[in-house]
Amino acid sequence: MTRIRRALLSVTDKTGVVELARTLHRFGCELISTGGTGKVLTRAGLPVTEISQVTGNPEAFGGRMKTISFAIESAILFDREKDKEEAQRLDIAPIDMVVCNLYPFEQVRDAGAEMDTLIENIDIGGPTMIRAAAKNHKHVAAVTDPEDYQAIIEELDSQDGALSLETRADLMRKAFNTTADYDAAIAQAMDEQHGKESLRLGFSDGKTLRYGENWHQDASFFRQRGAVNSLFDMDVLAGKELSFNNIVDIAGAVESVRDLRPHGCAVIKHTNPCGLSECPDQRRGFELAWAGDPVSAFGSVIAFNSPLERKTAEFLNLDSADRDARKFVEVVIAPEFGPGTLAYLKQHDALRVIRFDPGRLRGVREVRVLGGACLVQTADDRLFDKLECVTEAPPLDGLGAGSPLVAALEFGLKAVRQIKSNTIVIVRRLGEGTFQLLGMGAGQPNRVVAARLALDRAAANLREEYDGAPAGAEQYVRERLGEAILVSDAFFPFPDTVEIAAAAGIRTVFQPGGSVRDGAVVRRADELGVAMVMTGVRHFKH
Repeated sequence: MTRIRRALLSVTDKTGVVELARTLHRFGCELISTGGTGKVLTRAGLPVTEISQVTGNPEAFGGRMKTISFAIESAILFDREKDKEEAQRLDIAPIDMVVCNLYPFEQVRDAGAEMDTLIENIDIGGPTMIRAAAKNHKHVAAVTDPEDYQAIIEELDSQDGALSLETRADLMRKAFNTTADYDAAIAQAMDEQHGKESLRLGFSDGKTLRYGENWHQDASFFRQRGAVNSLFDMDVLAGKELSFNNIVDIAGAVESVRDLRPHGCAVIKHTNPCGLSECPDQRRGFELAWAGDPVSAFGSVIAFNSPLERKTAEFLNLDSADRDARKFVEVVIAPEFGPGTLAYLKQHDALRVIRFDPGRLRGVREVRVLGGACLVQTADDRLFDKLECVTEAPPLDGLGAGSPLVAALEFGLKAVRQIKSNTIVIVRRLGEGTFQLLGMGAGQPNRVVAARLALDRAAANLREEYDGAPAGAEQYVRERLGEAILVSDAFFPFPDTVEIAAAAGIRTVFQPGGSVRDGAVVRRADELGVAMVMTGVRHFKH
C-alpha cells in the first residue's frame, strides 16, 4: 500500500476533481495544482499549493511552461527505495499521485480547427507527468480518467488514505494507453494536415473467445478505442457465450436490417441473409424472412430493427411440447424486448439473446486488416444514381417517386449489398410496405451460377406456398416470378444471366450497367421481352 501524502492535480476535464481532492485532503494530503485546476479547488474551499511554489518558476509563455521542471518530474520519478537519500540531498519531496487529463486535442480537431489552434491544443507537460507517474507506479498513482475517481475515493476511504499496488498497476496500464492514443491522434492529424494518409487504431478490453472460426484457432474480441458506437457494447441478456462466428454473423445481421422500415427482419447464415423482409407487421415479417430459406434458417442468427414483441418471438415455438416443432436458432438480436419476450426466449437455455440497436452502426467506416496491411473504406450507403430503362419493354410499374417498383428495388438493393458477391437476388412486393427476399445466390465466382441458385430457391419457395392443384404449380411459379424482380450487384458481362432469368419467368431486371457488352445484353433483353433498368451503382461485397 502507498499512502498518498502529496498529489498533483492538473486537469482539463474538471468533472469530479473537487470530490477527489476533498477526499485526499481529508487524509492530510497536500494538494499541488496548476492555474485553472487550482482556482476550481480554491473556490471549493480547499488549500492548494501552487505549482510555481514547487518548481520555483512562474507559469510562462501563455501556459506552455508550468509543470515541466526538474523538481516536479524528480518528485514523481525517483525510486523511493534506492534513490531516497539522493532525493533528500536534492530537497525533492515525493509526489505520490498525479491526477491529469489532457488538452482536448481530438475535440478541437473534430470541430475543424486550423493548424495554429491544433498546435496550441497539443499537451506536453501532461503526457510527461502521466508517463513519469505510470513508469514509477510502484510508488505513484497515475490517474487519467474521471470515471475512476469514485473507485479511488472508496479505496482511499477503506485503506486510510492509501492505494494498493494492484490499483496503481491498473492505473498505470490505463495511463500508457491514454498517452498512446493521444499521440496517435496527434500524429494522424499532422499527417492529414500535410496531405499524408495514415491510420492508427487502438483496441482494448479484449475478451478471449472459446475458439476462432474453427476449433483449432485462438480468437479474441476487442473494442475500438474512441468508437462512439461499437458492436463490442452489445448487451448479452441470455444464453451461451458468444463465439467468433456468432459475432461475425451478428455484424452481418444488424447491417442487414439497419435501414429497413418499419420492421425489418434478417435470417443470417454464414454472414449472408438467406431470409430478409420488410413489413408493417413484425410477426408477419419474421414469417416471411424465415420462409425465404427454412432449411438454411436452422442454426441461424436472427436480427430485428425494432423492439421484439412476444407474439413475434412465439413463431419460434420454443414452448412446444413437440421438440421437432421448435425452431433452433443460435442468436436473436433486437434493440429492445417487449413485455414477456425475454422470458419467453430464455426458455431455450442456449439461445443467445442480444440487445443492440442496428441503427448505431449506420455510416461506420469499414476497416479490414489483411496480411500486415489495412484497407479502409466508407460505408456502402448509396443505393442508386439513376433509374434508366434501357430496353424497349418498360418495367411493370413506373420508375417515379413513390412507385411500388422503386420501393421493391430499394429493398432489393439493401439485400444485395449485404450478400457476398457475385450476388443475384429475387425480391417481391406483397402489399403496401411489405417485401420479401424470395431467393438469392451468394459468393459465386460465376454470375450465372448465382442467378441459377437465386431462381431455384425462389421457385422452391413458391412451390411450397402454392396450395392449388398439382398440375398448376409450375404455372403459379412462373406467374409469381413474373411479378418479382431480379437485382444484380454488378453488371452482366454476357447475356446468359438474362436468358436464364427470362426462361424462369422473370420480366424485370435491375443492374448497375457499365460492361463493354452492355449493348449486347440489352439487345438480348429486347429479344426476350425483358425490361432492364440500369442503376449506375455497383454493390460488390467481398
